[in-house]
Amino acid sequence: MLHIKSAKYISGYTLWLVFDDGTSGEVNLEKELRGSVFQPLKDVNMFSKVSVDPELETVVWPNGADLAPEFLKELHNKQRQSDT
Repeated sequence: MLHIKSAKYISGYTLWLVFDDGTSGEVNLEKELRGSVFQPLKDVNMFSKVSVDPELETVVWPNGADLAPEFLKELHNKQRQSDT
């Protein structure tokens, strides 16, 4: 099972994530913020308040929004491939 070890806000809708499999990198979530729970995160001020839930070990925000580590890893891999 994949977990997030740390998450850091970079800018806009981009986070720097460290996964427990030893990989890390930027993930841009701008196009992923769909649905009512993610609507508040379109405010960059709110988006920047990302943290890692110590129990679930995934990214969470104060409004209760969260994203699964597996989804984030898949997105990270796709974005990294499209950059090359």
